[in-house]
Amino acid sequence: MVTTVETPRTSTPSLSLTRLHIMRGGYLFMGLGLVLVKWPKLPDAHTMPVYEAVTLCLLTAMSLLAFLGLRYPVKLLPILLFEAAWKVLWFGIVALPQTLDGGLNSGTSDMVARNALVVVIIAVIPWRYVWTTFVRTEGDPWR
Repeated sequence: MVTTVETPRTSTPSLSLTRLHIMRGGYLFMGLGLVLVKWPKLPDAHTMPVYEAVTLCLLTAMSLLAFLGLRYPVKLLPILLFEAAWKVLWFGIVALPQTLDGGLNSGTSDMVARNALVVVIIAVIPWRYVWTTFVRTEGDPWR
């Protein structure tokens, strides 16, 4: 016998068509950037160090999901959140401490320059919607 549980939920706000198009711009920016930077390296992935190859495959998969976000911008919102989260974490726990300890080495400086484009992704995320949907709204039932 299947039991369904009805839980009262806060209504989720809807996003305007303009907002959806802005999000699509973010998905396109992310997807194309990864296509240009990561996809050309795929044929050589088997020769890379393990974690470099893992990162390459992960980011290539993210580019595919970013393109899917063009069609489903709201459903794929966690991809934009993931992109923003890992880069903000990297800035906070890698780049900032190195900067405070006397400066960045050339590899870290290069990553800072490339990851600084995360501001575009942060700008296209509908933060009020994220807050209402993922923080304020009751979660799915556990049983």
